[in-house]
Amino acid sequence: MKNPNRETVANLDELPNIGKAIAADLILIGIEHPQDLIGKNPLQLYATLCEKTGVRKDPCVIDVFMSVVDFMEGEEPHPWWFYTKKRKKLEKFFQK
Repeated sequence: MKNPNRETVANLDELPNIGKAIAADLILIGIEHPQDLIGKNPLQLYATLCEKTGVRKDPCVIDVFMSVVDFMEGEEPHPWWFYTKKRKKLEKFFQK
């Protein structure tokens, strides 16, 4: 997994778990620089992406968004699947 310096990373696809496709998705929803992720809600990013594309994306995209927001806010990098359990708990909360 990539382990960039969050203070100096300049491109979205340099972030852990982000390839060219997800970087393009982030740009589509207004995230143009890694620093733009700080303070963002991963669930809202996902909802905005689904709305803009007109397609319900795989929920694992939420895990990816959670991973990069956490990383940019100071957490150690984790693989996206590290967040799956947390996302599933959130989904159950919002289904109630």
